[in-house]
Amino acid sequence: MAVTTQRPVEQGALGIDELLAQVREGLDRVEAEEAYAAGRTGEALLVDIRYAALRERDGLIPGALVVERNELEWRLDPQGSHRAPEATSHDLRVVVVCNEGYASSLAAASLRQLGLHRATDLIGGFQAWKAAGFPVTE
Repeated sequence: MAVTTQRPVEQGALGIDELLAQVREGLDRVEAEEAYAAGRTGEALLVDIRYAALRERDGLIPGALVVERNELEWRLDPQGSHRAPEATSHDLRVVVVCNEGYASSLAAASLRQLGLHRATDLIGGFQAWKAAGFPVTE
C-alpha cells in the first residue's frame, strides 16, 4: 500500500476557488448575448481557447480567433513577435471563451497583466453560447 503525505498549506496560498473569485472581481464578465453582439459588430475579438477535441466535438463560434490556451499570451500581446494580426493594441477588447467559463477567467486575467486592460471572458463559456442558440459552425 502506497503512503501519501500531504504537504502543509503555504501561509497566504489561495486555493483555486479563491483565486478564481479574486480574478473575477477584476473582470467585467459578459453573458452570451453581449459577447454575440460585440463579436458581430467588431466591438470585441472573441478568442476561443478550448482544446481541439472540444472544438471538433462541439463546433466553433463563427469569426472567433482560435488560440490554444498555452499560446494565448504570445498570440495576443500587441508587442510580441508571435502576435496574431488581430492583436493590434492594448485597447483591444478581448472576450476569452473556454468550454464552461472557468479557464477563460484565468486567461483573461493573464491578458490584463500584459496590458490588455479590456480583456474579459464569457460567463458559462462555449456551452452558454450554444445554449443561447447563437451560431456554431461544425
